[in-house]
Amino acid sequence: MPDPSPPSPPADEAARLLALGAYGLLDSVAESAYDDIVRLAATLCDTPAAAIALLDRERVWFKARVGVAPSELPRSHSICSELIWHSQPDRLLVIDDVAADPRFAALGLSLEDGRPLRFYAGAPLWTPDGHPLGTICVLDAAPRALRAAQAEGLAALGRQIQHLFELRRYAMEQRRLLSEREAFASQLERAQADLQLRNEELLHSASHDALTGLLNRTALAQLQGNPETMRQLGRVAYTLMLIDVDHFKQVNDRYGHLLGDRALRAVADAVAGSIREGDVAIRYGGEEFLVVLPGTRLAVAAEVGERIRARVARSALPFALTVSIGVAAGEPGRDAPEQVFDRADQALYRAKAGGRDRLVADDG
Repeated sequence: MPDPSPPSPPADEAARLLALGAYGLLDSVAESAYDDIVRLAATLCDTPAAAIALLDRERVWFKARVGVAPSELPRSHSICSELIWHSQPDRLLVIDDVAADPRFAALGLSLEDGRPLRFYAGAPLWTPDGHPLGTICVLDAAPRALRAAQAEGLAALGRQIQHLFELRRYAMEQRRLLSEREAFASQLERAQADLQLRNEELLHSASHDALTGLLNRTALAQLQGNPETMRQLGRVAYTLMLIDVDHFKQVNDRYGHLLGDRALRAVADAVAGSIREGDVAIRYGGEEFLVVLPGTRLAVAAEVGERIRARVARSALPFALTVSIGVAAGEPGRDAPEQVFDRADQALYRAKAGGRDRLVADDG
């Protein structure tokens, strides 16, 4: 008895399987477009069964079928697997009587209703670059032949299936490209956000004191160099406050720089917790702080300064900490910022000379 197993696949079988996989057809869900084609093929050829068969590595899997019971067959029991290696585009694979063909008579193939398979005709399905994928085939339980019009129609259906396969592959490729573009766009957005964050961090670190988190003298210079900021400051009354940590050198000498840093942060926290949004707090020097209070009169600024002084005195430190504060007011159109600063500095000097731990307001 002849060996019914299919011949060894050609050397390009790996490339063929790769091409088949690119369509995403194997084990896919039923689709009406393919179901309609197999019903049309059975009607056209007047057969009880038809199928779209795809040749996988070790099986033949049916994408669509009518009158065929199993969803797949071993390649060793498939007519498609034997014939496809010798097929050509638009050339039908026809076996008028399977029982009379020694290659397939012993396979025991049957239709869905149990009747033995006697007739097979298939149009091979090819990729554009010449890889055979499978067939659209019609099957019958009686030996027979196709009329010329039926053969032409079956070949035309095969071409339509190939077009559907290509549309499917194109759609999959477009989805893949879209997914890649979306992933790239998302990655680009993340990179831009990260870059923006880094830039903001750099700008923040350049304009803020690393120890206290307040603005630094670089930021003060930027504010002074901004004409719009200086014009706004010149249009409203404001107060300027200078704060100096009392005996700060002794704090460092006696308790060390780590506790000295804690003391500076305590003063910065007292300042930040006492001023409003829109007020400007700057670490002006080693232990000196500058606060600008736009739209604030001297009496109100003095109350703010007293709150700062009281908060510093209550700081949770292993030693007493106090500050001296000088406050001066500026009137729009009358006082230059440098003059207001000088008056606040003189007030601070008087606060320190008067015994420290106090606020002195300029009376000029």
